[in-house]
Amino acid sequence: MLPLSSLPSTTRVWGGAGLAMLLILAGPAARAAEQVVFVSGAFRRSIPVADLERLARTGEAVGLLGDALRLGGKDPAEVGKLLNHRVTLPLVQTTRLLSTRFGENALERLSGILYPLKAPPVGMVALRSATILGIEAGSGTLSAVGFLRAYPNEEVAINLPALQSALAGLSGMGHVVKEFLESDLGSNLERVQEPGSPAPP
Repeated sequence: MLPLSSLPSTTRVWGGAGLAMLLILAGPAARAAEQVVFVSGAFRRSIPVADLERLARTGEAVGLLGDALRLGGKDPAEVGKLLNHRVTLPLVQTTRLLSTRFGENALERLSGILYPLKAPPVGMVALRSATILGIEAGSGTLSAVGFLRAYPNEEVAINLPALQSALAGLSGMGHVVKEFLESDLGSNLERVQEPGSPAPP
């Protein structure tokens, strides 16, 4: 990882302040994401990271995750492969890239989609931290599961409207990934009945 002194002064100040705030909010026991929370207005649904890890490990989807994939007509085994897919990212070069104007802009846009549920303002810091720590733990590679394991907050929110808006402008993605991401996951989750809740009329 690059020494802090090598970064621009503005980046050092805001990055250091953001990291301090993130560590305070996360607490000493929160070393990885435990819940992925899908957010759309007042609507929220949570999927345990443990369920995603199980899907990646065994190809078996359980609980809310299993229901959402079933309603969306998605093959759990294929989704598990996506979660396990590793991208090679050299640690030093990636760290440098994230400190450039291009990297900062990318982090800023992504932080509107994916951020700590209870601390949205530190989303950029959390993304940078999870990316760098995930690459380090993956020996120069990063997967979705590795990213979540490295995410420095217990609850990571995914803003569904922001995600769908971003996907509308995407091009050049692999067919399988694009098809999965563009599925109406929010609607599928809304159709899943919460445990103990009355059946819809």
